[in-house]
Amino acid sequence: MIELYNLIFYQPIFNFLIWLYNIIPGNDIGLAIIALTVAIRIILFPLYYQSIKSQKALQEIQPKIEELKKKYKDDKEKMSMEMMQLYKEEKVNPFSSCLPLLVQFPFLIAVFQVFRHGLNSESLNILYPFIENPGHIDSVSNFLLGTDLAVPSIILAFLAGGSQFWQAKMMMTRKPPMIKGKEIKGAGDEKMMAIMNKQMVYFMPFITIIIGISLPAGLTLYWFITTLLMALQQLWMFKRNNKEKKRESSDSENKIIEVNNDTEKTVKENVQQIESSEPTETETSKDKQ
Repeated sequence: MIELYNLIFYQPIFNFLIWLYNIIPGNDIGLAIIALTVAIRIILFPLYYQSIKSQKALQEIQPKIEELKKKYKDDKEKMSMEMMQLYKEEKVNPFSSCLPLLVQFPFLIAVFQVFRHGLNSESLNILYPFIENPGHIDSVSNFLLGTDLAVPSIILAFLAGGSQFWQAKMMMTRKPPMIKGKEIKGAGDEKMMAIMNKQMVYFMPFITIIIGISLPAGLTLYWFITTLLMALQQLWMFKRNNKEKKRESSDSENKIIEVNNDTEKTVKENVQQIESSEPTETETSKDKQ
């Protein structure tokens, strides 16, 4: 099993990193790690995109889920059926937000192994025949102002924690909507999720910093860049969704205006027809004579 994992994940990632190291001017390992991170994020983007969409969709239907829980609290079977129907109507898969995250773990573990054991000359014996053996890997990155990526870096650990905070802040669920100082009925789960997300916003960056201080700076750099890219992807996705919602809202308003205009036009035409069909006073007097 371990050999299969190394064959599918560890060796390809390690060989790709060394290939980048060879072709980058100055053989800067820092730039090679950044390029490797960008490549992995591009590969995993479709999965990540689906995961974020599912998370946001689940957040939006939380009040409806809470309503179903209250309505069918004494009938678990009926509640499950209604929830499945709700997921179907809203086109939401409750498990689709977890699967893409699980797929990313093998990549993270492989990258961890590469930076934990691969930045030394002894590891170069697993290079593919078509990858040039550099003979030695310089772990000091001139691009990162002489940072040695083989030892821990406090600065990179704090940068990784900061990017983690920014990403989590964007995903934080808002508090339930309120009317006249009272929460809208059915928003209980949304409130609980908002509290949990708020705790995670501060807890996860702290854990990232603590762990990052003890890891090789190469792995912390990877974690910082991948989290930063994830946050930028989220920002792009949210802006895109907002534009789509505004466009849909504008289209709906235009349709309503068109319907109202058509209705008003029809009413005017009917009135004109009625007025034209009614006999004038002259015609009425002539008929009487």
